Amino acid sequence: MDEPAEIGRRVARLRAERGLTQRALAEPSYTPAYISTLESGKVRPSEAALRFLAGRLGTTYEELSTGRPPHLATELRLRLTDAQRTLATGDASEAAELYREVLGDAERLGLDPERAEALLGLGECALEAGDLAAATAHFEAAEQFLADEPPPRKARAVRGRAVAHLLAGELRYACYLLETAIDELTAGGLADPEALVLLYTAVISPYTDMGAHARAVHAAETALALAPQVRDPALVAGMHRQVARTFLASGRVAEADASLAKAQSVYRQLQLRTDLAHCHWMRGYVHAQNGDLASAEAELRTARDMLAARRAALYTAQVEVELADVLRRLGRGPEAADLLSGLLDLGDSHGAVHAAGAHRLLGLMAEERGDTEAAERHYVQALALLERSGAGGDLADLCRLLGDLFRRTGRTEAALDAYRTGLGHRAAPGTTTLGPAPAGVPGLAPRVVGGGGSGPGLRVGGSPS
Repeated sequence: MDEPAEIGRRVARLRAERGLTQRALAEPSYTPAYISTLESGKVRPSEAALRFLAGRLGTTYEELSTGRPPHLATELRLRLTDAQRTLATGDASEAAELYREVLGDAERLGLDPERAEALLGLGECALEAGDLAAATAHFEAAEQFLADEPPPRKARAVRGRAVAHLLAGELRYACYLLETAIDELTAGGLADPEALVLLYTAVISPYTDMGAHARAVHAAETALALAPQVRDPALVAGMHRQVARTFLASGRVAEADASLAKAQSVYRQLQLRTDLAHCHWMRGYVHAQNGDLASAEAELRTARDMLAARRAALYTAQVEVELADVLRRLGRGPEAADLLSGLLDLGDSHGAVHAAGAHRLLGLMAEERGDTEAAERHYVQALALLERSGAGGDLADLCRLLGDLFRRTGRTEAALDAYRTGLGHRAAPGTTTLGPAPAGVPGLAPRVVGGGGSGPGLRVGGSPS
């Protein structure tokens, strides 16, 4: 809201343009003296007073309190839905440019809700592009604008920031952020399905990478049980966008806003396809752990196809590590090796656990070919990637593999050193240093996707993020 003097001048100008006296404007709710005091800038009008005066003057509360024509904010929201549609269909770079333009205009106009939405969009674009530092900065800035909003409104920002920390190897902090947000939603009776699917799918990966398989499976079960409540009506979203354009062109701003709100909600749901793909990813991982390789391959291919359709290159490459392990165990080594190539360019700030998993698998395949030198090189690279990730189970397993390799090649002391290092990282299966698991969603019976323990399958270092 502008300063009282500016609002007073605006009221006086609009009253004069409409040929109203102060008495005609004031009655029946206020007095001419109040209007005179307001127009002179000596009193700050209440929201109720401004809404009354806006109705009498034939304008909107927003225009009267800020001087901005109402269509400006609506036009920004329309451009936000365009950016959301672009991101939902997979073109992150084009969407980022649209979000940047909206952010600049929202800052200039002082429209904080639109600034927050633009920042969330830029964060999602940066995540898909693998720019974790930029993603974190955008999500943190969005959280500041959403600080006073209810928990469901903050879920996207929290989830985005947690995923960025996860991909940077900060597993426990990612869990902390997500579990805190889940508990805040459920404890407050605000069990919004869309927000919970976002949070539960994001927490699957750090749970799995730290060995908390029971928690990971429960998160996937809960997300899949909630999924039917989150629809995917792309055609309806497009209809709402076009209807909003029509309303806006004919000056029906309030109706355009209502259509845009529906379209924005749908486009956020469309982006949940990435999160649902992560659930298929987790189901494939569970099947692989339990030795059901055919089912694992089917689920992982479903996840990969959904992610590839979203052009989520980083996630697509990561799920291919799990698929490559399944293919190797099915005796399809060359096909597995082809899948792993996309991970080898990922460094320690871009999916270190999955890149390490790729090197681990390549090491195993090199050993199977009898190429111990290549195997050792891949194992060492995997260890270097995992050292700062907190994935203790993966580190212990790699130390065992490296120790076995040293022992078979006659390097006993080196083998002992590797085994000792591995023992230092070993943790009991299914445990972490985390506190109690998040409370369940009241009244929800999660869909069962498989067992929660470690099966005969090999741990390749990665799971849905």
